[in-house]
Amino acid sequence: MGTFVLILLFVWAVALGAYFLFSRWFRSSDMDKMKSRLMGTPKKAQKSDSAKVALFEVDERPQGKVIPGLMKKFNISDRLQTLLEQAGLKWNAVKLVHMCLAGFLLGYGVGYLFLPSSMRLYCMAIAAIFGGIPLLWVLRLRSTRLKAFEEVFPDTLEFISRSMRAGHAFSVSLEMIHREFPEPLSGEFRRTFEEHNLGLPLDVALQSLATRIPLLDVHFFISAVLLQKRTGGNLAEILDKLAYVIRERFKLRGRIRAISAHGKMTGIALTCIPIGVGVIMFFVNPDYVKFFFEDDLGNIMIGAAIGFQMVGYLIIRKIVSIEV
Repeated sequence: MGTFVLILLFVWAVALGAYFLFSRWFRSSDMDKMKSRLMGTPKKAQKSDSAKVALFEVDERPQGKVIPGLMKKFNISDRLQTLLEQAGLKWNAVKLVHMCLAGFLLGYGVGYLFLPSSMRLYCMAIAAIFGGIPLLWVLRLRSTRLKAFEEVFPDTLEFISRSMRAGHAFSVSLEMIHREFPEPLSGEFRRTFEEHNLGLPLDVALQSLATRIPLLDVHFFISAVLLQKRTGGNLAEILDKLAYVIRERFKLRGRIRAISAHGKMTGIALTCIPIGVGVIMFFVNPDYVKFFFEDDLGNIMIGAAIGFQMVGYLIIRKIVSIEV
């Protein structure tokens, strides 16, 4: 069984590597011609530095039929694609699934090769950890990107307010943001402006922005803009007040983080102490620790201990996590 798994892993890795190496060489020429006609540029101009870049390029290379079919059946393709856009990655959702599957097989192979025969049961746990690494990395990128967007957003609202007081239209203010602010804010507002400039209604373009940036402040901003568009009012003054409220909320959030830091450190310490004690006992008295891995009752005990430890950590995190 083990030899079969290793052979399967090797064949899958070779096939995947050959696919990524040769997929760029065997693209359809008809698709390239179609893109060239739609962009209005010759094929050589697309590769030049002066060629225009799409609003949000996504890797649209063929990714097979089995994985996309399963993703469509379980309705996860759109959610993963939205997650990738929120993280600012130009990936296809199928590529993320392939990376998770590759990590799963790699983790299983590592566990099967390096764990003793009595602990082969834990290969699936190691495989699950390796398989979740790409998804966790995407979630980390998403969190970092949204945080960077949120920090600069109040300055953006004041910039729009000042530009409107200077006589510019709201859509023109969105275009000016692209030149005045860094990523990821400039790219998102540039995409919103280009969508509206190419014929998409303003409310639809702003709702698309809210989908890509699921922040409460962005929803407030879009609601204020759409309400002012329908009922009228001084949008510049509304944006100034919204920027002030956001900054005050940042101050309150900082105070809460300072107060709850002790609880977070306590949760981390209570979680790490049993792990540290287990590692020390493994070197001091290995026979005592091997009971948890070799005996069936020990497996149940260590599984229950890990489960309760995770539940306790999540409860502490929930207590000290206060939304503002």
